[in-house]
Amino acid sequence: MPKFALGKTDLEVTELCFGGSALGDMPDTYGYSVDEDRARATVEAIFDGLVNFLDTSRNYGFGRSEERIGAVIKDRGGLPEGFVLSTKLDREMETGRFDAARVRQSLEESLAALNLDSIPLLHLHDPEHARDLGEITGDGGALDELFKLKEEGLAQAVGLAAGRLDVMEPILRTYPFDALISHNRFTLLNRSADAMFDYAYDNDIAVLNAAPFASGVLAKGSAAMPRITYQEADDAALAPVRAIEEICARHGVPTGPAALQFSLRDPRITSTVVGVSKPERVQQTLDWAAMKLPEALWDELSKLPFSDEDPEANRDYKPG
Repeated sequence: MPKFALGKTDLEVTELCFGGSALGDMPDTYGYSVDEDRARATVEAIFDGLVNFLDTSRNYGFGRSEERIGAVIKDRGGLPEGFVLSTKLDREMETGRFDAARVRQSLEESLAALNLDSIPLLHLHDPEHARDLGEITGDGGALDELFKLKEEGLAQAVGLAAGRLDVMEPILRTYPFDALISHNRFTLLNRSADAMFDYAYDNDIAVLNAAPFASGVLAKGSAAMPRITYQEADDAALAPVRAIEEICARHGVPTGPAALQFSLRDPRITSTVVGVSKPERVQQTLDWAAMKLPEALWDELSKLPFSDEDPEANRDYKPG
């Protein structure tokens, strides 16, 4: 699998990245549980595969995602050679505190859980859920501390991963990030991240496009997974999904490969982040990425309407 430069850094990542949030067991978000054995088997499959990029966060599953990934790293004596692990600094969940001291604390917790001395790619995560955005953006705040960590060699690259565009875009334009993560906002259903991706691409900020399946519905189907942006969806919300399913069915193509390749086809996107929670999904994702899809399919899909409203703006956020 080809690798691409992560912004202006020396890191190189594959066009696919696996997302590790569900590995932390987050039933409130995904609607199902993932036990430790299944999570660790999934991480083993990732490390043994063609993809060199895995993303997690300090607070995914209240620390369980990092702990399970870290257990595999410890068993293997470290990350596979050339592997890029991405994690995220998170606020203190009980109080919402997200100042410079919390940044240091969050990193220390991550390093301990992951059994690492430094993080290849470190993001500031979900600033919109902090108690005070000023703690993050003010002089000597969380963002200044993030860039200090890079200067100190505790992170090779730094990025921003936020849930709301109205919070994310102004921050992105103010600091020299190496990467950004956006989720659910550039899919077959939604293009609200389009302008942000243009800005990032023009400024050599690596675009990591997460949740191309709109939190699973475009992979598992509207009947099996009637949830969009991690929330239950009614018939009206599912109507665009069913239109995509009808077109794919006419061409004899599963919806999952079309949703994945929609992201992979975009030249602005450095890597597409796909959540996996069982070992067999690793190979399935590779197969979907390699599947040959007819141009006539893309012609039909391109004519479908899509939303340009931020699907995260009014999300009922649940951390578990």
